[in-house]
Amino acid sequence: MEPIRICEIVTAVGGALWKGNPNAEVTSVSTNSRELEPGALFVPIVGEKVDAHRFIPMALDTGAAACFTQQEPEEGFKYLDGAVIRVGDTQKALQEFAAWYRKRFTLPVVGVTGSVGKSSTKEMIAAALSQGKRVHKTAGNYNSQIGLPLTVFGLDHTHEIAVIEMGMSNFGEMERLSAIASPTSAVVTNIGISHIEQLKTQENIRAEKLHIADTIGEQGALYLNGDDPMLQQLRESYTGKIVWYGMESDCDYQAVNIDTVKDCTRFELHAPFGAHKIMIPALGLHNVSNALAAIAVAYDQGLTLDDIRCGLLTYEGLAMRQQIHRTQGGLTVIDDSYNASPDAIYSSLEVLGGFSGRRVAVLADMLELGAIEKKAHEEVGLCAARGGVSLLVTVGERAKWIAEGAQSYRNPPECRSFATNEEAIAFLHNALKSGDVVLVKGSRGMRTDEIVKGLL
Repeated sequence: MEPIRICEIVTAVGGALWKGNPNAEVTSVSTNSRELEPGALFVPIVGEKVDAHRFIPMALDTGAAACFTQQEPEEGFKYLDGAVIRVGDTQKALQEFAAWYRKRFTLPVVGVTGSVGKSSTKEMIAAALSQGKRVHKTAGNYNSQIGLPLTVFGLDHTHEIAVIEMGMSNFGEMERLSAIASPTSAVVTNIGISHIEQLKTQENIRAEKLHIADTIGEQGALYLNGDDPMLQQLRESYTGKIVWYGMESDCDYQAVNIDTVKDCTRFELHAPFGAHKIMIPALGLHNVSNALAAIAVAYDQGLTLDDIRCGLLTYEGLAMRQQIHRTQGGLTVIDDSYNASPDAIYSSLEVLGGFSGRRVAVLADMLELGAIEKKAHEEVGLCAARGGVSLLVTVGERAKWIAEGAQSYRNPPECRSFATNEEAIAFLHNALKSGDVVLVKGSRGMRTDEIVKGLL
């Protein structure tokens, strides 16, 4: 973050300076009182369980340059160093400050959203761009109403382009994120059923996600997955510039002749500038799709294909996103434990199906599916059975439906269901043998990373 005077912050958020030097500078922003640097602005968020306003004295005492507060400041604050800025709502003020800060930069910003694959696509795009430009990207999954503003504050004038992941789970959220990040181009990976409990229909999910294009203007492009049926419907209705990528023949950037070599994937790229061979250090058709999006974005940003190729080879997957571990006992463990939705599990099962050896799927509850949750779990189980899973282990009450779906197949796998991760781990220790390939996946709330740790 570049230094900003406190008086500028007060103006940006429509706040009032309760105490402190208006000309003092802020050099970072944090919502975590335990990770404050000298010169930081501390933003206390009022959460469901914790009101971080109680940490203001500690923040100021440990060197914070300033803090927001939506509560009446305590008299004791007067005797602590640092400025105190009164605002109506600390989270809203964080967002307003981030939007103001973003407008200080004229660089291109690539927004990335979708029901599945946002983070890996963001990483792939950043990798493709890295050989020709100084890239700022979202760290981890800082893509939320709080995380995205913090991502924006990482910008400075050494950056030439930014790749910002944008996640939403309810109405109005993407519109707010777009107003903060102001993307100049945008990528939508797919329209699935994540958060359908809140948003009710896929049509609503699509409409909300398309707010990512609110700021791209006539010069910006919307990069869409041409293999996604919900996005394909936009061919007739969307009036802006669309660049299509995918495996379908009508895509501007198409992948054909796809095969795998060890832990890499090769394919032939058909693009407006000809046919070319591409290799990526990742498995699965979904990662081919991510690579196509990255190639399209990077080429439009002026990079050569050689630079893009080199950039893609530097791609590293994020933790708990299809990370492949090989144990001393001869197991191959695919750690995809970060989160789960039906579409994400289908992609993971496709990766599992590309391995030789006995295929074992350890699948836990998928959350936030609302009225369709039983059907969604059953269909995942059927997909697992069709994909050649030999042993299906489920964890959680909802995941029992996965086993039921698998058992409905004409040639069902062995199925075992457990209530807890601990029970599943104990079973797997006895059931697994050298040469097995094990996929572990479930919603974040199921903490399936515990199962991965138990196997490694």
